[in-house]
Amino acid sequence: MFKKAASIRRSAANPILMPDPSLPWEAHAAFNPSVVKKDGIFYMLYRAMSAPQKKDGKDVGISSIGIATGKDGVHFEGHRLLFGPTEPWERFGCEDPRITEFEGKFFIFYTAVSEFSAEGIKVAVAITKDLKTIDEKHLVTPFNAKAMALFPERVNGKIAALLTVHTDLPPAKICLALFDRVENLWSESYWRKWHDHLEDHVIGIEYNEKDHVEVGTAPVKTKNGWLFFYSYIYNYFSPPAIFGIQATLLDLTDPQKIVGEVKRPFLVPEEEYELYGRVPNIVFPSGALVQGDKIHLYYGATDTTCCLAIIKLKELLEHLIFTAKRQLARSEKNPILLPVAGHAWEASAVFNPAAIYEEKKVHLLYRAVSADNTSTIGYASLIDGETIAERLPDPVYVPREDFEQKKVAGGNSGCEDPRLTQIGDTIYMCYTAFDGKDPPRVAFTSITQNDFVNHRWNWAKPVLISLPGTDDKDAALFPRKIGGKYIFLHRLGSEIWIDSVKTLDFDGASKFLKGTVLMRPRETTWDSKRIGIACPPIETKYGWLLLYHGISRRTNHYSVRAALLDLKNPSRILYRTQDPLLEPKTDYEKEGVVPNVVFPCGAAVINGRLYVYYGGADKVVGTASIDLKFLLSGLVHESKFHSG
Repeated sequence: MFKKAASIRRSAANPILMPDPSLPWEAHAAFNPSVVKKDGIFYMLYRAMSAPQKKDGKDVGISSIGIATGKDGVHFEGHRLLFGPTEPWERFGCEDPRITEFEGKFFIFYTAVSEFSAEGIKVAVAITKDLKTIDEKHLVTPFNAKAMALFPERVNGKIAALLTVHTDLPPAKICLALFDRVENLWSESYWRKWHDHLEDHVIGIEYNEKDHVEVGTAPVKTKNGWLFFYSYIYNYFSPPAIFGIQATLLDLTDPQKIVGEVKRPFLVPEEEYELYGRVPNIVFPSGALVQGDKIHLYYGATDTTCCLAIIKLKELLEHLIFTAKRQLARSEKNPILLPVAGHAWEASAVFNPAAIYEEKKVHLLYRAVSADNTSTIGYASLIDGETIAERLPDPVYVPREDFEQKKVAGGNSGCEDPRLTQIGDTIYMCYTAFDGKDPPRVAFTSITQNDFVNHRWNWAKPVLISLPGTDDKDAALFPRKIGGKYIFLHRLGSEIWIDSVKTLDFDGASKFLKGTVLMRPRETTWDSKRIGIACPPIETKYGWLLLYHGISRRTNHYSVRAALLDLKNPSRILYRTQDPLLEPKTDYEKEGVVPNVVFPCGAAVINGRLYVYYGGADKVVGTASIDLKFLLSGLVHESKFHSG
C-alpha cells in the first residue's frame, strides 16, 4: 500500500476534536476542520452533523458550521454553533468550511446544499469580522461546485481563489478564479462568463479517469510558492476507493502554474480513527497553518472527527520542488529514430535501444521489427547525445539459433530488447530470445570493443542463461565484479531478480540465472502490475543508479522510475522513487504499436548529463535527459524524507 513519508507525523492527540453528543447540532459528527490564528488564539471551524431529523419527509443529518478555540493549535474546546442553514439555497446543510482572513475580514467558503443532486450542491460564503456574528452570506457559484478557498492576499492585485468545479458532474476540475472586487465573488454574471471558458482556468493536476480530486486547504504562502493540499481519491468510480492527501506548489505570481508536486499521497487511512467511523476509510484535508518550521495539516477522519498531521515544511517544499524538476527532459529532436519503409527488416517499428558511450559517440543497438514480426537489432550512433551521426542500412545482429527462430508463422519472434555492458575490452549483450512458441528467455553474447566500434560484427555464439520453460526478460550485467562475482539483474514473472555468478561460462544446458527477488511491484497507481529494469546499473558515489520501468495495473501505462542500490551489496535497496521520471505524454509515446509506453534499455553519461534512450509506444526511439548530479542529490534527499 501507500507509504507515509517519515517527515509527516500524526498528532498524538488525534482525534483532536470529536462530536459532542450532548449538542443536537453536532451529535453525530464533527469533521473537516479549517483553522485560523488571530491574536494568539486558534479558531477551528468544522463541519458539524446532527442526528437524523425529518426534512421534507426525509430522515437526514443536517450539517452546520461549528467553531472551537485553543491556545496551541492542537487542543480545542468550547464547541459553539457559528452558523447553520438559513437560506433556501442551503436548506439541507452547510458543509466543509474553509476560512481565510483577508483584508480585515474572515471569509468562510462552504458547500451549500439545497437538494441532494448535483444542481443543488454549490459554493457559498459567510463573512464575519469577529468570528462571533455572521455579517453576510451569499450563494457564490450558480453551477455545481465545492471546496472553494481564498488566497490570504491579492495576487498581482487580484483577489484569488481555488475551487473544485463539477464535483458531482465528473470529471471534477480544480480551477483558479481571479476577481477585481470582493463583490465579484458572488456575482452570477461573473461566474457565468467564467464558466463559459472553464478550461482556461483549470490547474493542470493530472489524475486518472477512475479517480477524483477536490481542493483541500486554502493556499499557504511560502518562499517557494503557494502550497495547498488536496484530496485525491483513487478508484472513486470503481470502489473500493482509497482516500489520499496530496500536495501541490503553485507559482507565487502565476498560481495557475505548478512549480512543485508529488503524484502520490502523503497520507492515507491507517489509524483506527481513520479506518472506522461514520464513513470508513477516509482522510480529507481541509486546513493548513504554518507553525514555526512546520506546517499543521488539519483533516477530517471517517467523516466523524477532526485530526492533525504535522509536517516539516522545509523538507516538504524541497521534496515537492525536486520531484517536479526531476522529470527527464525530452529532446526536441524526438523521435530520433523512426521505422524505414525501404528497409524490410525495420519497416514496422524501431524501439527499445541499448546504448554504450565509446570514442565520444553514443552507440545505439535498437530492436527493429519487420512486416512479418521478426525482431532483429539495428545500429545507429549519435553525437551530443541526441543527433544521429550514422545509421546502418542492415541489421547488425539477427536470429541465429533455434531458440530465436520463428516457430509460428506471422507471430513475434527473434532478438528483442538488447542491453549492453562493457567490462574491460569486452562488450556483453543480454537480450530476449523468442521463437513465438516457448516462453521468452534471456540470451547472452559478447563482442570485443575494437570490433564493435569498427563495425565488425563478430558476435560470440549466443547462449540461453535463464531457466527453461520460464518467462524471463529484461536482463543486464553490472559493469564490474562485486565481491569477486559477476552480478546480473533479470525479470522473473512481475519482479526484478538479482543473481551472482563466479564466471560467465554459461553452457545453455546446466547453468542458469536464478537468485533472489530484488524489487517487487507496489500496490500504488503506477507500478503495481509488473516491473523490470530499464538500463544496466550506473555506478555513482551514492550507489548503483538503477532505472526501471513499471506498469500500472489500473491503466496498463508504462513509466520510468529510479532506485539506488548499495555499492558493495546491490541486493540492498537504499531508495526507490515514488514518482515517475518519465511517463507517456507525447503522441509518439501514447500512440503506436502498443499505446502509452516509454521503455528504456540504454543510457549514457555525457559531460555530467544522463541521457536515457527509450522506445515510444513500441514504434519509435526517443531520448530524454537530466543532470546526473541533480538527480542523485535529489534521490539522496528524498530517501531521507521518506526514511526519517
